[in-house]
Amino acid sequence: MESKKIGIFDSGIGGATVLKEIIKVLPKEDYIYYSDSINNPYGDKEDETILQICDEIMQKLINQNCKSIVIACNTASAKSATYLRNKYRQIPIIAIEPAYKMVYDYAYNEPTLVMATKGTIESEKFNILYRKYDNHKTYLEPCVGLADIIERNDLKSIQKYLEEHIGKYRGKVKNIVLGCTHYPLIQKEIEEILGNVNFFQGAKNLAKHLKDVLEQRNLLEQNEGKIQFIDSQGLEIKEKRFFDIINRNQ
Repeated sequence: MESKKIGIFDSGIGGATVLKEIIKVLPKEDYIYYSDSINNPYGDKEDETILQICDEIMQKLINQNCKSIVIACNTASAKSATYLRNKYRQIPIIAIEPAYKMVYDYAYNEPTLVMATKGTIESEKFNILYRKYDNHKTYLEPCVGLADIIERNDLKSIQKYLEEHIGKYRGKVKNIVLGCTHYPLIQKEIEEILGNVNFFQGAKNLAKHLKDVLEQRNLLEQNEGKIQFIDSQGLEIKEKRFFDIINRNQ
């Protein structure tokens, strides 16, 4: 009998940073990762378009024998999680969200920069979170186009973008909330611009929550830890970079 898998999807390879954290707590599960490069980026798309895209991916992953699905894209999470949970009540859906509450819990008095897509920052879901935990020392920076540059792995453009968009916060902030799963891939480059800062991201908490949910529903399995990668354009270069990220020792 074929084992049931955990499905994970993102607009590209950024969600690999989430899967790395999941594997740390669930190393014996089998996974399918869906990289939707044909529709990347999600951040500047209309809500209705994002809903349609995410719904189609959900159906593909369910058809691939997935027992739980992780939305590893902050924009997709903010725009589609509620709709998808209402439509697919039979399957647990775990959704990433910006780790702004972690600042409230651990570093409330320090000036904070939230880096996220325009779609995430403008979403109702994020704004509810933001209003609830606002430390009144927070800057919101909609990083339009940054995830796409990271997806292309264009280091010169990344450095230029960061200098132009977040260089103004140099010396002003201590906490950085990485509100897009692509952004942990450029922590070093962000530090080069902003200096010694503390990073907050939602992947670790998501991984723990996923394990708890699977445990509660008696869905944990002891498999081989296989990872299947699917890219919506069938790009081999995406698969290579994805597994480079997964296997990187950090």
